[in-house]
Amino acid sequence: MFSSSCISTIISSRFRPEASAILLIYVPMMHFDPIRLIHWICFDFVVTFSVVVLAASIVGKSGKVLVSRQYVDMSRIRIEGLLAAFPKLVGMGKQHTYIETENVRYVYQPIEVLFLLLVTTKQSNILEDLDTLRMLSKLVPEYSMSLDEEGINRAAFELIFAFDEVISLGHKESVTVAQVKQYCEMESHEEKLHKLVMQSKINDTKDVMKRKANEIDKSKIEKTRGDKGGLSSMSSLSSGFNDMSMSHGPGSSFGSGSMLGMLSDVEPISTKAKDRSRSSVTAPPKSSGMKLGKSGKNQLMESLKAEGEDIIEDVKPTSQTRAAVAPPTDPFTLTVEEKLNVALRRDGGISSFDMQGTLSLQILNQDDGFVQVQIETGGNPEILFKTHPNINRELFNSENILGLKRPDQPFPTGQGGDGVGLLRWRMQRADESMVPLTINCWPSVSGNETYVSIEYEASSMFDLTNVIISVPLPALRDAPVVKQCDGDWRYDSRSSVLEWSILLIDNSNRSGSMEFVVPPVDSSVFFPISVQFAATTTYSGLKVTGMIPLRGSGGATPKFVQRTQLIAQDYQVV
Repeated sequence: MFSSSCISTIISSRFRPEASAILLIYVPMMHFDPIRLIHWICFDFVVTFSVVVLAASIVGKSGKVLVSRQYVDMSRIRIEGLLAAFPKLVGMGKQHTYIETENVRYVYQPIEVLFLLLVTTKQSNILEDLDTLRMLSKLVPEYSMSLDEEGINRAAFELIFAFDEVISLGHKESVTVAQVKQYCEMESHEEKLHKLVMQSKINDTKDVMKRKANEIDKSKIEKTRGDKGGLSSMSSLSSGFNDMSMSHGPGSSFGSGSMLGMLSDVEPISTKAKDRSRSSVTAPPKSSGMKLGKSGKNQLMESLKAEGEDIIEDVKPTSQTRAAVAPPTDPFTLTVEEKLNVALRRDGGISSFDMQGTLSLQILNQDDGFVQVQIETGGNPEILFKTHPNINRELFNSENILGLKRPDQPFPTGQGGDGVGLLRWRMQRADESMVPLTINCWPSVSGNETYVSIEYEASSMFDLTNVIISVPLPALRDAPVVKQCDGDWRYDSRSSVLEWSILLIDNSNRSGSMEFVVPPVDSSVFFPISVQFAATTTYSGLKVTGMIPLRGSGGATPKFVQRTQLIAQDYQVV
């Protein structure tokens, strides 16, 4: 049907001389069917050898493949081998934007820390490849928010779809960036219809929920009205009994009992008894009847004030109070904070000891984030330091400098929060001499009274501020009788706790005592004793000696502020 000369003519016309010579040698040896051979030569081979772009990829400078789209049938091992060899070829010092090897050509463009890469055949038109590369370089920032490994991985599928719109069967399509975005963002009519149906169902569900909520509110209002009606009838009944008590004396107890029942619902109020002689100096009580719009709690407070009681109301901090704290104004604020969790035995010794410390950095301006922190530690062998994962551990161990592993990145900035944690440390072993404060409680029963003597001894290592020693007491009707107290005291009747407060403990008052008397109780009632305090001296003795600028300092040493505090987080005598 087809002669050998005809097939030779077709092969010579379709392929280059080198390929034609190879095909003319092997085709007669394979004994192909002429029809199939002509179809294979004219169509399949043309399609295979006409592909000029083999793959479009984004790789890291180490050869890590982030995104790769192949336009020929190529195994994963093959494409990974081609892309892994590319960084080694770039490092040869060439200034071109393409590299040719024995089999393929690399056309590339650096994008920050990555490479946008086209793997093409050596027979491709380099000008067309560069045009294709420029188009892809415009599309990558459109779909990736950040040109780094994380941003590329997040937008991998969108980038592949965009690459397919630019390259089809290995050839560049005549499209613009706007057209590619339009093609990739097209919505189907079925999808819109499905979304409308789902939104209508959601709206219907919300309407049903609103109707149900309104019905529940109406039922609550009706129930409240019914309760009020019952209460008014009971009030009239009570007044009837009170009227009867004018002539029948015992009937008055019903009215007073109902009033006590109403007052029992009022929240308990912390009071401290005042001297009755001082109550005469206060203004005389105002006699007033029942006022509408005034709660029972306010009436009770007014009556207690009129009787000479000192009312201590619990005031919750409002948002305005919290907002009154001034934001930091210093360029660098370093906070050294240690928290104590200690349990002391009532008969002496330490049951448990745990100290955890942190060093945090707060930077006011974003431009000042390129710094390192020089510190000094106290050299306590019991303390183990641990740096943040992003901190250069070797630099800290060798020079006591806290800096990021990547000096080209700044520390986070801002006024909110507690800053950025740089260093942590912990101490879990200590003897009783290293404890900031020890408490001794000696209760003794004598007749119908229990005499309690409490002593504290503070270590000379720390000056303590705002010390509060909370001693639990049995349920008492009146405050305990305090015989002697070095400092101030307050009795919380709601929690039945006696609070002994000392504003400052320093070298002038390293020890102190308090004595009080309560009814006879078991000695275990006075435990556990909770202690709160703060100090400006720490166990670690960590100090910030300076800030090392990495950029734009002009030779000046940055100014910083260091805040150091030791806090008793959970400090008890058990």
